[in-house]
Amino acid sequence: MAKGDELVKYITERVVDYVETPREVRRERSKPREPWTRRWFGMIPFSLSLWAKELPKVNRRKGKGKETESRSGRG
Repeated sequence: MAKGDELVKYITERVVDYVETPREVRRERSKPREPWTRRWFGMIPFSLSLWAKELPKVNRRKGKGKETESRSGRG
């Protein structure tokens, strides 16, 4: 029974500590988690995403129109 009493004592201490701390302090303690890709693979996915954002974007409509014109013999 001693272990059960210790468990109840530990839980009540944690609950009392939680209730007594101000809400702002509790919010500061809980930090936002980093994305799962960074946790699992490090900085590689993050650096690849930054690199991909800097690549020029291809306008697909203009690109397809030019290809069809050249195939038809007009241009």
